[in-house]
Amino acid sequence: MSMVNLTVVTGFLLMGFSNTWELQLLDAMLFLLIYLVALMGNLLIFTLISLDEHLHSPMYFFLKNLSFLDLCFVSTTLPKSITNSLSHCRSISFMGCVLQLFLVIFFAASELLLLTMMSYDRYVAICQPLHYEVIMTRRTCMKMATGSWLSAGLFGALYSGSIFTLPFCGSREIYQFFCDFPSLLRLSCSDGHIGVDVILAIGIALGILCFISITISYGPIFSTVLKIPTTKGRSKAFSTCLPHLIVLIIFITTSGTAYLKPHQESYSVLDLLLSIFYTVVPPTLNPVIYSLRNKDIKSSLRKLIAGKHLS
Repeated sequence: MSMVNLTVVTGFLLMGFSNTWELQLLDAMLFLLIYLVALMGNLLIFTLISLDEHLHSPMYFFLKNLSFLDLCFVSTTLPKSITNSLSHCRSISFMGCVLQLFLVIFFAASELLLLTMMSYDRYVAICQPLHYEVIMTRRTCMKMATGSWLSAGLFGALYSGSIFTLPFCGSREIYQFFCDFPSLLRLSCSDGHIGVDVILAIGIALGILCFISITISYGPIFSTVLKIPTTKGRSKAFSTCLPHLIVLIIFITTSGTAYLKPHQESYSVLDLLLSIFYTVVPPTLNPVIYSLRNKDIKSSLRKLIAGKHLS
């Protein structure tokens, strides 16, 4: 019987937010609005940094990478959820679920590593300004970004591979708007998760290492900023560091809670809220946080609107 179940699992059913068409339409429109805001915001920052030579510095290089990551991250989950809500179809193929889980883990891990590198960049810029150009060379930045992408890709492959080697039987309904690890683990009929537990332990170690690195970077940063004699200087330094720290806190706490809290057989609204906070909120807020108070980005945007050359 279990062999039959294993052979017929060719797809899964993603959770519908409501059985009422009007509420489904409202959910789809809300997600579509959020998606368009995230899409346009990240695409705008990516375009401005690419075109404006004045923004070709290490800080904006990482910000450009972050915008591209956010663009891909939010496109991995929301379009499928919007399409399902509008089409009355909640299905996702087995390979589609595998790919979606891999991309979610890949982009989430890449973002965490990149945000960690951005904290180091701010540490060097504020605490060691005289050595900044020597330490944060273009080649070094390229290596750091490439390392984050490759490491996240390997981790995503191991993570998705470990969960989909488990046998699935019984219900095919995933109580989430995308294929995520906790929901898929609930559907597994295997009692042994040694491979999954090992990969999860690696992920926890990676998260702790990033958190420690960020803490080590921001300790001296705040100490140095508080020593700046002018209020304007302190305000400028805090305006670039505090938003970065806020996004990090939201991303790390919500994703950490979603994956580390005890796995329950039943679905809870908290699972949905946590997943929205770490998959949707950071990609949507990052363009707003990093651009609204950034004079260089606003200046570049004004030039673009006026039709002037950005070089």
